[in-house]
This record gives sequence, C-alpha cells and structure tokens, in this order.
Amino acid sequence: MATRLSVITTRTGDKGTTGLGDGSRVDKDSPRIAALGEVDELNSNLGVLRAEPLPHAIDVLLGRVQNDLFDMGAELCIPGHTAVNNDHVLYLDEALAEHNARLGRLEEFILPGGTRPAALAHVARTVCRRAERAVISLNRSEPVNAPVIQYLNRLSDLCFVLARVLNADSNKPDVLWGR
Repeated sequence: MATRLSVITTRTGDKGTTGLGDGSRVDKDSPRIAALGEVDELNSNLGVLRAEPLPHAIDVLLGRVQNDLFDMGAELCIPGHTAVNNDHVLYLDEALAEHNARLGRLEEFILPGGTRPAALAHVARTVCRRAERAVISLNRSEPVNAPVIQYLNRLSDLCFVLARVLNADSNKPDVLWGR
C-alpha cells in the first residue's frame, strides 16, 4: 500500500467533496462514494458479527471476506483499479456449497432471528444487498468490474446460509414466517 494515513482530520471535505485514491475529488454523495460507503458499512457489520462467538471455520471465512471487501473498497476508491476477480467469486461459491450442504431443504421463508450471531448474519445480508444495489447504480454511470457485483450477490447468499448454519450449530431452529 502506497499511502498510510497519519492525519485523519484534513478539513479537505468540509465543502462536501472527498478525495479518491487517484487524487481526484468527487461529491460525497456521488454514486461511487455511496457504493464505497455501503461496502464499508457491510464490512463493519461483518466485524460486529465476528465479535460474537463463532465456529472457527466461519470466523476464518468472514475474516477473508472482510479483507476482500477492503480490497473491493480500494477498487471503488481508485477508478480503473481492479482488485476483485473471478477467483474471489469462486471462493464464495465454494463456501456456499460447503455450508449449504450441511442444511436441510428450505421449505418456508425464514425471518431474521434465532441466535444473536444468526440475526447479525441476517443484518449483514441486508446491508450486503444494499451495497450490491449501490454498486449497480454506480455501474449505470461508470463501468464496474463484473466480479464486484457477482461477489456481493454471492456474499448476501452466503450470509443467509451462514445465519441458518449458526442457528443449526446452536440447536436453535430458524424462525419461520407465519408461525
């Protein structure tokens, strides 16, 4: 990494703009900054989930995801930079297959809840969907690397599956809709 922050308060954003990694400035409510902020919020929500007692394998998985999301943030911060690729998406596909194989067939809609970690995984899922929508909005005005969108789509699915796994690991049933 070329730049490490030594000063957090620069006052350069006091007029509603912020600097990108390439040195350019954009409005703080631009689609690029909105997408970057949503990905950052998602990463923070995963950090809250990881503060819970989790099975080691899930904690390791989420640790890698957090690093991937930080890379994604760098990609969004530097127009033209690519950090997320098909291998990142494949990793999530493999994790989805592995964890989904442990679960029974889904026959009802599931409400967020069960254990606290499962509920937090559901919160992360919804924040991930919002981040995905923000990246798609950005893609309408500026091209976004396709694996970024694919990654967020898979990650929201993974958060749903992990919520179910976390409930199952605690012998707590999923909260079913209409019950």
